[in-house]
Amino acid sequence: MSSAAQMIERLRPSLGARGVLTDSSDIHPWLTDWRGKWTGRAAALLQPASTDEVADVVRLAEEYGVPLVPQGGNTSMVGGATPDASGACMLLSLRRLNKVRSIGDGVAVAEAGVILADLQATALERGQRFPLTLGAHGSATVGGLASTNAGGTQVLRFGTMRQLVTGVEAVLSGGLVHDGLAGLKKDNRGYALDQLLVGAEGTLGVITAVAVRLVPAVRDRAVAWVGLASPQQGLDLLRFLQAHTDAVEGFEILPQDSLDRVLRYIPDTRAPLTGTHPWHVLIEATSTSDRAQAPGPLLQNLLAAALDAGLLADATIAASDTQAEAFWRIRHSISEAEKRDGPALQHDISVPVGAMPRFMIEAAAAVEKAFPGTDASGFGHLGDGNVHFHVRAPAHGAAAWMEQEGSAASRLVHDLVTEAGGSISAEHGIGQMKREELQRLSSPARLFALGAIKRAMDPHNIFNPGKLID
Repeated sequence: MSSAAQMIERLRPSLGARGVLTDSSDIHPWLTDWRGKWTGRAAALLQPASTDEVADVVRLAEEYGVPLVPQGGNTSMVGGATPDASGACMLLSLRRLNKVRSIGDGVAVAEAGVILADLQATALERGQRFPLTLGAHGSATVGGLASTNAGGTQVLRFGTMRQLVTGVEAVLSGGLVHDGLAGLKKDNRGYALDQLLVGAEGTLGVITAVAVRLVPAVRDRAVAWVGLASPQQGLDLLRFLQAHTDAVEGFEILPQDSLDRVLRYIPDTRAPLTGTHPWHVLIEATSTSDRAQAPGPLLQNLLAAALDAGLLADATIAASDTQAEAFWRIRHSISEAEKRDGPALQHDISVPVGAMPRFMIEAAAAVEKAFPGTDASGFGHLGDGNVHFHVRAPAHGAAAWMEQEGSAASRLVHDLVTEAGGSISAEHGIGQMKREELQRLSSPARLFALGAIKRAMDPHNIFNPGKLID
């Protein structure tokens, strides 16, 4: 009997029928990543229902030498939750750890399998808000969001998961449980283990619960769509708004071609403005108090002043929540529209905020010059420097081009990012997609530290092998 088979038999009594699945029909839906780029194999799908059960799984995995691939909502954009093709790994699903353990004043404790939308709804029932929003809010889980240090569209005001997580519970090597959920503001007992686990992509241990920061619920909001001549005009507009108010928490930029794809492929979408503009920004301003100035009139007055100052070409403010959600649906549907449009290289990158407008223009021109027939453009979070930079293959022979030239085109993009002082991964992580590029472009100091930490905290190399760093 193989090591995996022996481990499975040891686990059946404690995890039960729901906790150990070996039928291929149960495992198959979780073996392919969201983008459909990687498909692996797994000896079993393990579904523990408690932290203690996760600890049992980890202890036995080390005993039998069976690697574990932690998985939440399977929404990774870099193949970070997909096993390899060997079949030696087991999928470790955290979806049954789905309780919001507590909601307090300004903090919630949620298990790793809690879906983002459910946490948001639970907080809202208490008059509070978990201020992280992204397109996969209906399937992404809290543990996965923490493990990848997810960002989203509210980073401008509230930061990434690293800023929102105040404590972590996780199972480490040996089945040891680290409990950092107290979320102490002052704690100088050495290395910040909680923050070390945030963004580690499941390679150092298994996050089973997190304590996260909550903010007051939104009382009023205003959402605007603005037409622009250039990304630099967008940044100038953002600086203008920030100089007059701290109510802006969302500021997304996209080119006309991204809007066109959404209108073409996503049903029931409409252009917010008449006519076309080279660039667009989506702005959200909010208030959480009756004493604060209403964001609608505030944003209207500021955009009128910005128009007089030549900082925009046209603008409209959503007349209702329904229209506001329609604006946001356009932004959140860009990736889906790109996916339907055909083969494209997708890069989640970041550069210094001040360099982002120039980078978006110059990098696109450089790629299109180096690879004739391609179409390159970027969209993203202008306030935090995060560019989602896509390179679309030539219309004819797209599959062959991706196979022959795709890697070289991505290397060029990453070289341009590195020259600009940026990062090859802004909010999606490294996973298996960018592991070689991380090795190629990182400093010796970074690689030394990452490798030393991995070897020390995962001496048996069972936690998500083949991801981030080996």
